[in-house]
Amino acid sequence: MTRVLLLDVVGLTEHALAHMPRLRAMAAGGVQSRLGTVLPAVTCSVQSTMLTGLAPAQHGIVGNGWYLRDIGEVNLWRQHNALVGGEKVWETARRADPAFTAANVGWWYAMGASTDITVTPRPIYHADGRKSPDAYTRPPALHDRLTEELGTFPLFHYWGPTASIRSSRWIVEATRILLREQASDLVMAYLPHLDYDLQRFGPDSPEADRAAADLDAALAPLLDDALALGASVVAVAEYGIARADRPVDVNRMLRAEGLLEVHEQQGRELLDPLTSRAFAVADHQVAHVYVADSADVPRVRDLLEQLPGVDEVLDREQQARYGLDHERSGELVAIAEPGAWFTYYYWLDDERAPDFARGVEIHRKPGYDPAELFLDPADPLVKLRAGMNLVRKKLGLRYAMNVIPVDPSCVRGTHGRLPESADDTPLLICSDASLPFWDAAPELVPAAGVRDLVLQAARVAGAAVPR
Repeated sequence: MTRVLLLDVVGLTEHALAHMPRLRAMAAGGVQSRLGTVLPAVTCSVQSTMLTGLAPAQHGIVGNGWYLRDIGEVNLWRQHNALVGGEKVWETARRADPAFTAANVGWWYAMGASTDITVTPRPIYHADGRKSPDAYTRPPALHDRLTEELGTFPLFHYWGPTASIRSSRWIVEATRILLREQASDLVMAYLPHLDYDLQRFGPDSPEADRAAADLDAALAPLLDDALALGASVVAVAEYGIARADRPVDVNRMLRAEGLLEVHEQQGRELLDPLTSRAFAVADHQVAHVYVADSADVPRVRDLLEQLPGVDEVLDREQQARYGLDHERSGELVAIAEPGAWFTYYYWLDDERAPDFARGVEIHRKPGYDPAELFLDPADPLVKLRAGMNLVRKKLGLRYAMNVIPVDPSCVRGTHGRLPESADDTPLLICSDASLPFWDAAPELVPAAGVRDLVLQAARVAGAAVPR
């Protein structure tokens, strides 16, 4: 059996690879291919497809979140592995070899997974509402081992306006420790760094090129370690990031048409999915639109098709063409035009926006918000206020980090729809060119094929892949 290091290098495309000499050298000595992503091309959906070999219609991860009809709530970025249907790649390997072991550093739906080792970001949620950086580990003793050597996981460099290379460096170093000290047959690591400046400044910006070079430098020691240990390395990307310049307010349109309802608390408006006839869970360039009464579906579809920035609207039958026809999906799924993306905004007056709109609140917002990568450029005191909030936090006082803009025009990169060109097509790189997987010389490896590639790279004899 051969050890395998499976890296999720978010946003890896040909353009990014041109600025990553260490990863490019590995590609030159192995195999490089385009990766056929899935719809929606977002983190949770694509990762789940790569690990199960199944489409979203089968594993159930129809986006980074969805509407839970049975409890009337929108939930994004949940972590329980039981949400993912299907057998995961390490479970398939264990059926052939019960001694097969796996470690996960940061791939999504890590909590409750059957991996032998788990490391994933997990804040401390204090009783008074404060949030502090931390990570969840299994076995629990690993937490102190990693914290002692690497420090506390840098949560505020993992997402938000201060997101930076520090979080990916921590993940790289944690993965190196596991490679050295644990003999796991499969080690998985999630490296989010290219998500940040490519969304902030665009994939063709100098900042994006610098981010690629920085990540490559951080990765080099890990790649050296893996190859020195005789491990095969498989690097994948969930999606490529395309240029963005048009936010599309799908929920504001539904509200203006009398289909979306809100309720008010202390002068602030909150989405009321329980009484809304239609509303959207916006997720980058894909929006699941939930329609309470089937009689309203034709009207909602017509409204969506007329909304500038919408490219396509999928009903259940059309969702099946993309492997997206799952009960968690909306009655309709809207796909944005190239360069456009969907906001979650539903209020019509920014003064009535909910308090969490101006904060980093990935679980409370009923949709994805890339504006969380920015400090509000319209607030001249935003950095001072952010600093004062950090002082309050260190003193153990409650605070509200209300520094995020509610003007989405600052966003310059997006993803979610299927790629338009090589510029936004994700890549797959494998250090081992000798695998039978490559006999057909595929120019494009489907995301579902990553599972088979990992099993071959690990030399797991007799591991049948259920479909």
